[in-house]
Amino acid sequence: MAYFRYRGGTQKSRRLFGDPRGLIINGFILLLLALVATGCKEKIKGGKVDVERPVITGITLSVVEKSSIEDYYETSATVRAKNVANVSTRMMGEVTSLNVREGDFVRQGQVLLTVDDRDIEERIKAAESGYKEALKGLEAARQNRSLVDITYQRYKKLHDEKAISQQELDQIETQKKVSEIEYERAEEMVNRAKAGLSEVKVYQGYTRIKAPFSGIVTEKKIERGNMAVPGVPLLTIEDSSSYRVEANIDERFSGLLKKGMPVDIRIESIGLDTKGTVSEVIPAIDPMTRTFLIKIDLKASGLRSGLYANIRIPVGKKEAILVPQKAVVEKGQLTGVYVADDKGIITFRPVKTGKRYGEAIVVLSGLNSKERIVTDGIERVIDGGVIR
Repeated sequence: MAYFRYRGGTQKSRRLFGDPRGLIINGFILLLLALVATGCKEKIKGGKVDVERPVITGITLSVVEKSSIEDYYETSATVRAKNVANVSTRMMGEVTSLNVREGDFVRQGQVLLTVDDRDIEERIKAAESGYKEALKGLEAARQNRSLVDITYQRYKKLHDEKAISQQELDQIETQKKVSEIEYERAEEMVNRAKAGLSEVKVYQGYTRIKAPFSGIVTEKKIERGNMAVPGVPLLTIEDSSSYRVEANIDERFSGLLKKGMPVDIRIESIGLDTKGTVSEVIPAIDPMTRTFLIKIDLKASGLRSGLYANIRIPVGKKEAILVPQKAVVEKGQLTGVYVADDKGIITFRPVKTGKRYGEAIVVLSGLNSKERIVTDGIERVIDGGVIR
């Protein structure tokens, strides 16, 4: 008579009935197969299993064809203001007022800061006194010239009447010429004094630093009370009305890019898709990066200097498979499309995608020309379903 123990049984029981643990595992497998068999609906036809597939309706299939498309070179770029000014002074002196801060908007001609101009004020006073004195000298020379001219007319009349000699007439003629020279000299002295006054006033203008154009103050490098030195930047202003994109292009495209070429620009941070035009091509190659610089003009709102951009430059034509962006499905880590075979059975096909062209995207691999894919009604598709 066989008897069992709870853990593993005796050697006799194992010979008669086998290891109970093996029996449990085998039973579980048989039960699982039975469940699968009862859960599947099959039809036996000629020895083949015909699986009943879910029927799919309300979808659109499109035949994949190769297309001739523009080949683009893509790279990163940076948005920069077209006009950037490093404001400085031509006069050395203490900064007596500072009227702006970083981020302030300023208008052309607005006074940004002032430099101590007391010495210039004294020079202006001296120049003004010199100018007034020169004007008085000019007036005296004019009066003298007028008197000599009248005297000459009288002497000439007396000479015509034979009342005076030729020598006396010659003397008065000489005095007339001298008076004219003195008047011209006085005029030149007035002009010189006036120019000197204007020059000093120009220097005074250097003590009042004004905005060269309307824009935004992006950097302030001095504080009130500091010493301003000629040629050393005090403020940086960027023209906020016009921007461009600057990009470093691979040297293999040197000679292919020309001024006026259209460029597609994408600025992700502000959601901007726009077009620009190549305005400058700097032909020199950087030996460190093996690239050259191009500048692209663009017009858009919301731009700021330093924004990151992507650009696409057309460089030729190529053959490629394009599919609608809406036909591409993401499943976890996989990207693919739904493909229909000759029997109308839909299967998910992983593909590798490339560049976007408007509402379409390039399929680099995983899909062949003439195949049919689902392009509309994606939400109704069941992987393994069949179209009726």
